[in-house]
Amino acid sequence: MRKQFKDTVVELADRDERIVVVLGDISHFLFIPFQEKHPTRCYNMGICENALVSIAAGLCSQGFHPFVHTIAPFITERSLEQIKLDLCYNRFGANIVSTGASFDYAWDGATHHCYTDMAILRLLPRMEVLQPGSKTELDTLIRSQYNSGNPTYFRLSDFGHPHDVPVKFGKGNILKNSGAKVTVMTAGPILGNVMEACADLPVNLVYFSTIKPIDKEIIERFRHTQILVVHDAFGLLEAIHEVPDLRVSCLGLPDQFCVWYGTVHDIRKMISLDPGSIRNWLQKKLAATENHC
Repeated sequence: MRKQFKDTVVELADRDERIVVVLGDISHFLFIPFQEKHPTRCYNMGICENALVSIAAGLCSQGFHPFVHTIAPFITERSLEQIKLDLCYNRFGANIVSTGASFDYAWDGATHHCYTDMAILRLLPRMEVLQPGSKTELDTLIRSQYNSGNPTYFRLSDFGHPHDVPVKFGKGNILKNSGAKVTVMTAGPILGNVMEACADLPVNLVYFSTIKPIDKEIIERFRHTQILVVHDAFGLLEAIHEVPDLRVSCLGLPDQFCVWYGTVHDIRKMISLDPGSIRNWLQKKLAATENHC
């Protein structure tokens, strides 16, 4: 998705001179074409994430639309106070674009894992939280929201799903509606595993690319069903619970640090978020639902 992020921002910047890119020593070489075209609107500030957010706030105060970009835990968890006070409190609409969602940097250990970012940021007033699952979703959402006037978080992954899902800010997608008694809800890149797991199962399937504001209307449509949330980060489950009195179960992250090394696919298998494990969990829930009925 990073290449798509660059391509989209370069194209938008040709038409909107208020776009500025502020890098935290990540994707610097990727943005050389942007630097060459707009040398006064692209800055690599180095590894100083808190300052990046404050700089973005200053740019917003002067009418610019900044994109701040670096690795996910450093620009979100580490810089939460700056996002809260410099951006949200002042109502500055900067764009925070991370890379390394959940376990993309599996081999670098817990310092580079990031799965609390969306749950934390969705608590901040006026914050928009987006989790595109593919490069086409990212392109659509950047074009829609980069100048929304609200601080916006774009959560990028290098392991997007392969499915063509037309997305719209603030709206969920019904990918399968079979009138089933069970509805699977998921978001972002893990959709690929989820769709493989439940392809021939008697379930409805709802997909989100916007975590905040969550599409409450689409959740309400399935409130009479048992809702099964499958996600590789915190945030979606909490957002779904904004709709009260639902019957919800979740297959998500264990209450422990990820201490295994390997690829993102290895980690997903270790925590039961590979297609086979998801399918086994869904089948058990379906059987329990039938027995209860």
